[in-house]
Amino acid sequence: MQPLDEKYYDRLNEIANAIQDAPSLAQYLEEEEDEFYNELRQQIEPLLSTMHHEVAAESPLQLVTFEKYLLEPVFEGLYLPRVLGYAVLRGEINDQYRYVRPNDHFKDILLAICQSPHFEQLKKRIGQSIQVGFALSSDIWITNLMSQIENKRIRYFLQQQKNDRFRDLKDRMELYNRYLNQFRNELYFSADFPKNLGEMKANFSALRQFLLKRFEVGGDNTSLKEQIKDFLNNKEFHNTEEYLEMLTLYGNFIIMDAEEQKIFKAHFERERKGFTEFDEKYLTFLASLIKSNPSMGAENDGRMSALIDKAVLDKISDYYRIADKVHSLGYVHPDTIEAVQDFYNSHEGLSIESTCLRLLIFNYFAHLIKGLTEREYADYFELTKIFGIYMKIFSNQQFNQLVEKISMRYVDKLLHAFTDKRAKDYQDVKKFVSTQFVDLGFMKDKEVVEMFKTRRKKRKSGEG
Repeated sequence: MQPLDEKYYDRLNEIANAIQDAPSLAQYLEEEEDEFYNELRQQIEPLLSTMHHEVAAESPLQLVTFEKYLLEPVFEGLYLPRVLGYAVLRGEINDQYRYVRPNDHFKDILLAICQSPHFEQLKKRIGQSIQVGFALSSDIWITNLMSQIENKRIRYFLQQQKNDRFRDLKDRMELYNRYLNQFRNELYFSADFPKNLGEMKANFSALRQFLLKRFEVGGDNTSLKEQIKDFLNNKEFHNTEEYLEMLTLYGNFIIMDAEEQKIFKAHFERERKGFTEFDEKYLTFLASLIKSNPSMGAENDGRMSALIDKAVLDKISDYYRIADKVHSLGYVHPDTIEAVQDFYNSHEGLSIESTCLRLLIFNYFAHLIKGLTEREYADYFELTKIFGIYMKIFSNQQFNQLVEKISMRYVDKLLHAFTDKRAKDYQDVKKFVSTQFVDLGFMKDKEVVEMFKTRRKKRKSGEG
């Protein structure tokens, strides 16, 4: 957690003064009518929201400090319900949809809300956030929190947000994902960069999550450069998988100047030579990145390819040589197809470098299909010829299933658009699916018949 820049403090203090001078606050304190507090909200919360988004974009490592400052009484609880939601989602969760470590920032904000003189106003906007936060937390943590609330009415309100239904993993997962979806376009993640090996081992997964979210959403990550460079310069971290992952993230996603590139290359080649199975581990992590971030492609590979020494004989050089070919000529070019065939003949199909190549090709397929409109279905028909070629080269069931999934999604889209079964569009789709989907192994003849079967309408009672 970094201290807040002076410019942010100055602006927050200006907003705090505006709150205290607002006539709507004076009226609310005198008459205690909801409308006056709501009027104050409408005046001030857009200003705080703008600032929060600015700090999140420009100085994300200062975001928690910013939010803690909003807990001061002069801000009258404004914007805290939104900040509570950010805190709930910022906590790192495991595969059981439980917090990896206690979410103390969530606790601090919730306690500030509970102790606020405006609790009755704020509680109308925090129920869902508390429910999700409690579902992700342990019973011991919740009990400890409750013990710090003296007001019985407030404690009862909190107890109502704890739902035993979310002890079930499936229900907890659905709750979390529904809630997360409300914030899908928001930048709210923050993290701390470790200073020693103990901190790095304990907190790197949260730092990785933070960086991946930043790169996924996009935007300016210049403010993170110095922290990342300090991490890479820390000799304690050398020859660890965490260090390898930071190198991978930095090289693939951050634009560097000439001097930064020189330093990066030195770090990368040192680890490449000194860290056991570096190439295997690097490509394994790269594959996980490609799976989780389908937008990864030519830009990332091109940036990384320019930073590595491809004269080194290892799996990394092998992968980037074939990736360069695919990106430069295009995956439909005969020379590319031949190069991919040669690569596959000289590498085991289940090797990590082959896996990365399949993911690269699949992302091209997925990106193109995603951009096709219903009226461009003829282009899709042509594209499936290329699908068939690569499916034959790879002979990989998982690759085939991925291609089948995006193809079925597009055909469903066509059938929702073309509903007149006598029209040319519908008949074109039906003819194509009946032949090509069967040839590609996506469907069996009986399944095709079932897909295009005309359902008889049920007779209304009394007919006939």
